[in-house]
Formats: sequence, structure tokens, C-alpha cells
Amino acid sequence: MRFALFVLCYLVLVIALINFFTIRTPRNKSMTSKSVTVLLPVRNEQNNVGACVAGLMAQKDVKQLQVIIINDQSTDNTAEVLSEAIGVDSRFTVIQSQGPREGWLGKVSALQTGFERSTGEVIICLDADVRLAPDAIARSVNQLEDLSLDFISPYPRQLAGTFSEKLIQPLLHWSWMSTVILRLAEKVPHRSTAVANGQFFLIRTSALHAIDGFASVSKKILDDVELARSLITAGYKGVVSEGSGIAHTRMYTNFNEIRQGYGKSLHKAFGGALGAIVASLFIAATGIAPLLLALDGYFIGLVAYLCIAFTRVLSAIRSRSNPLYAFLHPLSAALLIYLIAYSWAKRGSIQWKGRTV
Repeated sequence: MRFALFVLCYLVLVIALINFFTIRTPRNKSMTSKSVTVLLPVRNEQNNVGACVAGLMAQKDVKQLQVIIINDQSTDNTAEVLSEAIGVDSRFTVIQSQGPREGWLGKVSALQTGFERSTGEVIICLDADVRLAPDAIARSVNQLEDLSLDFISPYPRQLAGTFSEKLIQPLLHWSWMSTVILRLAEKVPHRSTAVANGQFFLIRTSALHAIDGFASVSKKILDDVELARSLITAGYKGVVSEGSGIAHTRMYTNFNEIRQGYGKSLHKAFGGALGAIVASLFIAATGIAPLLLALDGYFIGLVAYLCIAFTRVLSAIRSRSNPLYAFLHPLSAALLIYLIAYSWAKRGSIQWKGRTV
């Protein structure tokens, strides 16, 4: 059993090493000839949307840019902040949503509303808390074109301020970097290896039209990964790329926000109760058991712990986060297992931005 645990940790390290040296990074900074529509759904984002709009206004080397902002019944000052930030810039359109369509979740409904008004050849789904470098869109669209892909998700850098953020947020990047061989998933796409992040997600308009827009994910909490799966099922190809050099975000600012944010979605992340149990066992086996074995005097446990810690260091280097937190991975793993259990216990009852999800 101890040797099997070591083999599992070693395989995780091998995958992380392969991805560390082969992950795609948006590098082409030339002018893109493709017309682009950014879909920006917002709900109670008065503290974020101004800076997000400023980042979009600063985009360069994009020949035709259309930005559609869908204000999803915000009850704060989002509308006022938007009006002041946009001014008279004709590239921006604000749609005042009347609420989710029947049977749809709010964010996905807002995206569909914006998509129906879009004119670009490439659609970009963007979250309001994402900050883009001035060449982020051009480099990302060029990567989509250069690789002849149908969708691509440049993964933003996940900023973390509090201790709980620093324990949990790096796991977002690490979770796919250490479990999915990205180049293989790109060449031989399969639903089970789909990786995407709705914070910054590019899709060819033709591909999105072919799957009837966002209809296939109308009720999906994890709409980004599910949308990638729908595209793959329809025969389209895409991949996640390293976007930490062109985009960053801070999703949460305290532990309560982390618990509520992950609480609304983690119960949907693994395909059901059995998947959640298997995922929790994997997290415990690679994150907690090696340290326990090492503390019990088993050298193989120490080696397994160092293998996993090194995967976290590799992920931290790529995602521009603090590598020292790699050595607290057992604590991160225990916290993630707690969040999975919390999500299952509270499923369907989490309050998020004034709505129950």
C-alpha cells in the first residue's frame, strides 16, 4: 500500500513536469485581424467593474472590438459605475437584463443574452474581477489562430491575500496541471480531460453557434468546464493555456467568501457523490497520507510528500504564486476536502449575490 501511494505521487509529479515544460503560453503580440466580442456579465460588481472596463479600454492590437456588458439585475451601484467608466466609448454596449430566462442560471442566461447581440468572429467570456494586460486579448486571439483551435482558456493568475486564500487558490492551477497531460488533451480531446476557466474563455463564434450558444449549459453551475465538454462532444478542439502573464484576478477576500464560493459549485465538480468520494480519497492519498507516513518514520512517505510538494512548486512558478505554500499542501488538501463536504451538505441552499444556488 505504501509503495502504491508512492507510485501515485510519482505519476502526479511526472504529469506536472510534462506540463511545466510544454504548456501553451500566449506569446504572439502582433495585430489580430479577427473581430472580437467580449461578453461581460455583471451582478453587484460595483467594486470590480470600473477597473475591468478600464482594462478593456486599454486593449491594443485588436482591429475590431465589441464589448457587451450584461447587468444582471444588480442592486448596488454597478449601473452608475458602468456609466461613468464607459463614457461615450461606442465599442461598449450595456444591456439591462430582466433576470434569468426560465430554467436558466443567472450568469449563463446573461451570457446568452449578450451572445445574441454579438458581432465578433471570436467570443470572449470575461469575469468582472479579471484584470487584463493591454495585449491580453490580442495575444490570446493570436494563440487561438496560431494553434488552429476552436476554443482556448488562458488561465489567469489567482491572487491571494489572506492565509486561507493562499492555501486554497493555488489548487485551482495545480489541480489540472498535475492531473491532465495538456498536449495530449489538445491532440486527442475527450470530455473527461476538458479544462477551462470561465474567468477568461475564448471561443470561435462559429463553434458556439453550432452548439446553440450557451443552451447546453443553461442549468450548469460549472458552466465553463461543461461548455468545453459540449464543444468537444460536437467535435471542436481547445485547451487551457498559461495566462498568468496577461491576466489576473482575486476571486475571494476572506474565508467566508471562499466557503460560499466553493460551496455553490464543488458538489457539481466531480460528476456526483461517487466522484466526490473518489476525488476526496485522491486528495487525501496525495496530500495528507504521505506526510502522515513520513511523520511515522517511513522514508517512502517523505519521498512521496516531496514529490507532491515539488508539483506545487512547479505550479507556483508557472502561475506566479508563492512556492513556499507548496510545503503546506497537506493543510491545503484537508481544507479542500472540508470544502467538498460543505458543498454537498449545503447544496442547493447557498446564497450567492442575492440568489440561492
